[in-house]
Amino acid sequence: MSDIAPPVAAPEGPAIRILAQYIKDLSFENPNAPDALRGGAPQPQVDLGVELNARGRPDGFFEVELKLTARAMREADVAFHIELLYAGLFQIIGIDEAALEPVLMIECPRFLFPSARRIIGDLTGEGGYPPFVLEPIDFGAIYQSRQGAGVNAPAAGEA
Repeated sequence: MSDIAPPVAAPEGPAIRILAQYIKDLSFENPNAPDALRGGAPQPQVDLGVELNARGRPDGFFEVELKLTARAMREADVAFHIELLYAGLFQIIGIDEAALEPVLMIECPRFLFPSARRIIGDLTGEGGYPPFVLEPIDFGAIYQSRQGAGVNAPAAGEA
């Protein structure tokens, strides 16, 4: 009996390969620390912003960017402000041109989200706050709302 596994066959049909994930830009501001960290203060109101961008590359791969912005306010004071631009390099196989945009704007961000979520939780924890754990994001609904508003995502081949 051999310990060597047989080679894995190439996928038959559509496939998404994640070649890399990385932070492109990151900012954490805690302007009122340490005063904002005192116990007994009211819970901050957190506003979350989500932006998506995708573009084709000359090498045939696609770069997808997920930008998350979180601003926490206590009354009129900023508790913290985070901006994270998290990206991934993807290889898309066997998907026709008509289905490519939804894959780039829905499925690829779904792969990026867990890491971006962890980074934001870690940053807020290191900033002295309880970790801010993002709820799952419905990227399909975001895509649909952009389509309904007449906002088109950049074409897959645009740089």
